[in-house]
Amino acid sequence: MNHLKVIIIGAGIGGLTAGLTLRRAGYAVEIYEKTNEIRPAGAGISVWSNGVKVLNSLGLGDEIAKIGGQMDVMEYRSHHNELFNRISLHPVIETVGQRPYPVSRTELQSLLLKTFNTDTETVKLNAQCIGVEQDEHRVTAYFADGYQTSGDVLIAADGVHSKLRDYVVGRPVELRYAGYVNWNGLVDIHEDLGNKNNWVIYVGEGKRASMMPIGNHRFYYFFGCPMPQGTVVKPQYRQQELKHLFTGWPFAVQRLIERLNPDESNRLEIHDLDPLETIVKGRVALLGDAAHATTPTLGQGGCQAMEDAEIISRFLLTTNLGVEYALKRYEAERKERTSTLVLKARKRADMIYGKDPDITQKWYEQLKHETERDVTDALCKTILGGPFH
Repeated sequence: MNHLKVIIIGAGIGGLTAGLTLRRAGYAVEIYEKTNEIRPAGAGISVWSNGVKVLNSLGLGDEIAKIGGQMDVMEYRSHHNELFNRISLHPVIETVGQRPYPVSRTELQSLLLKTFNTDTETVKLNAQCIGVEQDEHRVTAYFADGYQTSGDVLIAADGVHSKLRDYVVGRPVELRYAGYVNWNGLVDIHEDLGNKNNWVIYVGEGKRASMMPIGNHRFYYFFGCPMPQGTVVKPQYRQQELKHLFTGWPFAVQRLIERLNPDESNRLEIHDLDPLETIVKGRVALLGDAAHATTPTLGQGGCQAMEDAEIISRFLLTTNLGVEYALKRYEAERKERTSTLVLKARKRADMIYGKDPDITQKWYEQLKHETERDVTDALCKTILGGPFH
């Protein structure tokens, strides 16, 4: 189909990527963001090769390489600093045909925003969508300030706390607390923290601490620990909290806690979504976390939003049987893949964070005996299941 007008609600990574893929298809695109300033949730993101390929297709390959870190090796270590395994990522890169790029979320989102904004098209900020209506010809979005706009397609890319999800699904949808808290941020690379090209993950006691290289000589760090829902710790007390939770962990973890800037750290209770029975209603489609919010344990949340953007633009562009038909094709293409990854990430989170201590302990033992081929095959299977093989 040609000459469509697309309305996108949400200017996160998924919404902006969709804006770019749909504009590449020749469509008029409007993006609306409820906040006055676009602020990413979380400090960093691992853009695996499937996500990078979507960005490459948008002409952003050189730019993502500039802001991304060079991640050559993945290491698992115990909370006593015992090396469980050390995996070269070069076989993965050779198999899938693209290097992954861990990046700053702010820098990635800024790149996408800068690319989308032109003299004639810009993301419209402070635009809170409060409802939608549609008929067989058009869909209309209504905003809190009284503004409204109509188009041929509406994409709800409004994140994990989507306001349009209930409309699409036809019932109230509750998020599921995954049982753990994630702390994350950025810190300058120093030799006493780790090798600048290594991604290291320390695991033990049903917790984990990790550092992943991103661009501009920084590590993206994250900690995870099981906790009851509803705990709140102000930024100035987060170093003390982490020191307590990770007492006795390796020197590099202790130095990381000492060096992180608590005012620039994030502390997030992690939620996901049970797989939805539908992600499309007529001319309205859910995309990204609005459709399939996942725990970050596979590092695929952002990549799946990018894949969504690629697939939805392909089906709209290559079918002449109508918008609703194209969106149903999008739904059929995406539901199985994203549902599988959400449940796989959930199972992995339970294993990492000690939901069943016996299973977690068996995983620690398994890490000692996993071969490089076991790990790289699993990574390649996840990456190659998307639209770029």
